[in-house]
Amino acid sequence: MTQHFPHLFEPLQLRHKTLRGRLNFGAHTANMSEEGLPGARHLGYYAERARGGAGMIVVEPMPVHASGILTRGNFRQGDDAVIPGFRAITETCKDLGAVMIHQLYNVGQHGDFDNSFHASWSPSGLPSFHDSDGSHAMTGAQIEEVIGCYVDAAVRAQVCGFDGIELFAAYHALIDQFWTPWSNRRDDRWGGSFENRMRFSTEITSRIRKATGEDFIIGMAVSMHPVIKASLSVEAMQEIAAYHDERALIDYMTCGTGSYFDFYPLMPTVLYEDKLGVPYAEALKQVVKHTRIQAESHIRTPENADYVIASGQADMVSIVRGQIADPHMANKAREGRPEDVRPCLSCNQMCWGRRSKDYWISCLINPSAGREFEWGGDRFTPAENPKRVLVVGGGPAGLEAARVAAERGHSVTLCEAAPELGGRFRLAGLQPRRAQILDYLQWYETQLAKLQVEVRRNCFIDADDIDGFAPDVVVLATGSLPDERGFQRGIPDVERIPGIEKGNVWSVEDVMSRNARPGKHVVVLDDIGHWHAAGTAWHLAEQGHEVTIVTRHAMTGWELVRTATDWPLRQRLKQLGVKTLGDSVITEWRGDAVEIMDLRDTERQVVEADALVLGCTNESQRWLGDALVGQGGDYEIHSIGDAVAPRLAVMAIYEGRKLALEL
Repeated sequence: MTQHFPHLFEPLQLRHKTLRGRLNFGAHTANMSEEGLPGARHLGYYAERARGGAGMIVVEPMPVHASGILTRGNFRQGDDAVIPGFRAITETCKDLGAVMIHQLYNVGQHGDFDNSFHASWSPSGLPSFHDSDGSHAMTGAQIEEVIGCYVDAAVRAQVCGFDGIELFAAYHALIDQFWTPWSNRRDDRWGGSFENRMRFSTEITSRIRKATGEDFIIGMAVSMHPVIKASLSVEAMQEIAAYHDERALIDYMTCGTGSYFDFYPLMPTVLYEDKLGVPYAEALKQVVKHTRIQAESHIRTPENADYVIASGQADMVSIVRGQIADPHMANKAREGRPEDVRPCLSCNQMCWGRRSKDYWISCLINPSAGREFEWGGDRFTPAENPKRVLVVGGGPAGLEAARVAAERGHSVTLCEAAPELGGRFRLAGLQPRRAQILDYLQWYETQLAKLQVEVRRNCFIDADDIDGFAPDVVVLATGSLPDERGFQRGIPDVERIPGIEKGNVWSVEDVMSRNARPGKHVVVLDDIGHWHAAGTAWHLAEQGHEVTIVTRHAMTGWELVRTATDWPLRQRLKQLGVKTLGDSVITEWRGDAVEIMDLRDTERQVVEADALVLGCTNESQRWLGDALVGQGGDYEIHSIGDAVAPRLAVMAIYEGRKLALEL
């Protein structure tokens, strides 16, 4: 037992295997297959988490039948061609100390024809909640066919070197559809009574055990979503867990939140409380005697995970996004270095956000995620020729460039014109429910101090100052400034909002830095559709302002749809009385009112306002780079982040990391 987080790193017996700790890397769709096969990207991704200390790794789901395929990146179903790639993953990760499990899934009525080219099969033929399709009610023979496919997939997983499998019964997938009276309306042996509704999962688990033997783990993933009346209640899930436990059908059960009925709690963002899934896991633990219970869903930190174990709420904890953000979370916690754990922002921008676009996943704050095989993991090799590096700008691009350059042995000085590090990203962290960004910036402060980076605040740099640092490399991370014209993509022929010179016009940066005095009635222009305007509108509403959002999109937070943040955000804005005028642009600012045009029919209306707040695309600050090019100094010059083009923080951090790896 380790003295740091002693409960989290106590070994745990799970059938024939002993986990080195209770902190696991649970199942999720990394979407990294290459033509349906696990390859170098997959291997590097999982190996880094095994190297980082995860006790058990559950590799992303394998579809067991053509009727239930959901994503482009899924593995080839029923094909032995996957075996060599998986054996490389399991052998590598087991050598690094992790117990390896493979999740098997069929989403039933919620499949995706665009990926499967097969009708979705379900117990009773109900509609999909993934898209607009209906599903096919399975015949008895088809039920037997799918059960056989589960068994075949489990046997193949064993051949691949996995220590066990995890059956996907969460989120109202096929197994859950058989359990749930709402979706199981059958009147044969597979439906009706409780025992009949349990028959599908009983047959799957029993036949897998017979086919794979005693030395093979069988787990099951479930979720709870009691606010949806069609879903199973907590009490119903307890009855199901007890049923499987009494018959020794499974070895562990992992419990999350959300469902296909409502995606938002499925990957809870900053708008949800921490440890969201813990009460549900605790409810299951109360009714089982032998089955190990794992808690998941927004258990963000080792501290939270250790508490869950210590309090007896669960036997294990799965932290997925946290170990995407920092694959070495477990080892750092075990070694008593929690301050070194790169803290997940729960933003979903590059994990769930990229997955929802059917790309392979990555991470906003850890660009090595998915690139481990190219970048040598989330670790750094010393530079062959250490250099003196001057980084100008302390936003996310400059911070990451400075950190990684210092990790590689370069001598780094970072100069920031403002009194605090973080740039515009710090202002984002001041928006409601986004303080995790501030935690992340504090992590940078800690790392730069440990790496002995010289950080100069309130240090404005111009071209004449550069030679005084005698640098070998100058990294320009000078960022961007707000667009003062109010350019709107909805009316691209209009360069600036007419009347904008009349005053009482502010940027979202002005508001969040408290430099603005916007008055009682505020109109917020949202031309981007991300957090910029929506988060600022939330802040203003909480401060007592009456806020109207004008956006060219059909709704507020259009770009946040793929992060599963948009709906709870709009709920909160509605509760605060924020009004939204969608499909609209601002055609005039009158100093005390805005003229707004509906893009659908060009109808115009006037809304009185004390201030106009602009949420528009910024403009790069390139003046220093231009001056240095003309000056011809004896040093390399590199521009990164918003200094190249105004974008989201993910691009800035990526470019900071990539450049520093190349120096």
